Amino acid sequence: MPKTVNPSLTPAATLGTVRPMTATHPVRIGISRCLLGDEVRYDGGHKRDAFLVDVLSQFVEWVPVCPEVESGLGTPREAMRLVGHDKGPRLITIKHGTDYTHEMTRFSERRVRELETLDLSGYVFKKGSPSCGVERVRLYNQHGMPTRNGVGLFARAFIERFPLIPVEEEGRLNDPVLRENFIERMFCYRRWRDLMDGRVTRGAIVSFHTAHKYLLLAHSQTHYQSLGRLVADAKRHAPSELAHRYGVLFMEALAVKATVRKHVNVLHHLVGYFTAQFSAGEQEELHGVIGDYHKGLTPLVVPLTLVRHYVRRFDIAYLQGQIYLNPHPKELMLRNHV
Repeated sequence: MPKTVNPSLTPAATLGTVRPMTATHPVRIGISRCLLGDEVRYDGGHKRDAFLVDVLSQFVEWVPVCPEVESGLGTPREAMRLVGHDKGPRLITIKHGTDYTHEMTRFSERRVRELETLDLSGYVFKKGSPSCGVERVRLYNQHGMPTRNGVGLFARAFIERFPLIPVEEEGRLNDPVLRENFIERMFCYRRWRDLMDGRVTRGAIVSFHTAHKYLLLAHSQTHYQSLGRLVADAKRHAPSELAHRYGVLFMEALAVKATVRKHVNVLHHLVGYFTAQFSAGEQEELHGVIGDYHKGLTPLVVPLTLVRHYVRRFDIAYLQGQIYLNPHPKELMLRNHV
C-alpha cells in the first residue's frame, strides 16, 4: 500500500522515515485520489497509475485529494465540465446543467490552506479533469463548442497559492524526460524547503548554490548565470531577501527542460576536473561514452556512471557534493531513459 497522509493531522503528527537524498523531512506529494486506485471518479471508477503507486510511492508520502468528493458530491455522480471564459469558468453538470462553481471554489480555498500546513514538495493532478486538470482542459463556450485552454478549478487555486511547488499531470509523466524533470524538481524543492526551515544565512545559500551548480547548468545557462551573480553579490542583500530571490530563480531554472546537448556540456565540465589524472586509454573511453550518449546510442546513466566512478577513484571532493550526480533515488532509474 502506498504511504498516505491524513490531511487533518499536523506535520509533527505525520512524520515518516522517508528521507531520500539530503532531505531532512518526508517528501510529501499531493495527488488526485483516483490515481492511487480509489474509486472516486464520477462513474465510480478509478485511474490507478502503476508508476506512481508501485514505484514512486516507495520514496514519498502521498496526500490524496478528490475535490469533487470532498466538496460534497457523491460517487457516482453526474459528469461535469467547464463552461464559459478561461479566466472565470463555471463548473456545470453536463446533463442537468447544475452549477457547482461556488461549492468547488469555496472548497478549494479551504483545502489549499489545509495543504499549506503539510509542506508539500509537489503535486500530481489528474489530466483533463474539470477540477484537477493543469492545462488543456476542455472549456465549452455558450454554443457548446470546446477549446483546450481550460484549467481545473482546484488545480488553478493550488497553483496560485503555491507558485513554486512543482506540479504535473499523470498523463505527461509517461514521457521519460518530463517524468525525470518533475521528480528532480520535487526533490530539489524539498531540499530548498529544508534549507529555508533552518537558520537562513548567506553562507547556507552559497553552499546550496554550490551543490546545485551543475544541475542548474544542465537546465538553463541563463538562470545559472543570474543565480551566480545573485550569490556573488550576497552581501548586498538581507538573508531573507536573498533567500526569496534565489528560491524563485532556482525553481524557474529547473522548470527549463534539460537536453542532451546541455547534459553533454555538463559532462565535459565534470571530466575537466580529472583529465590530468587519466591514462590515455581512460580518457579515450570516457569521451567515447559521452559521444555515444550525444548520438543517442546510450542513455544518460551510462556516462554518468563512469563519471561517478572516476570522482570516487580520484577523490574529487568538490564533485562528490554535486547534486547533479545523484538528484533523485537511483532505484527510480529515471536517467536510464533520457
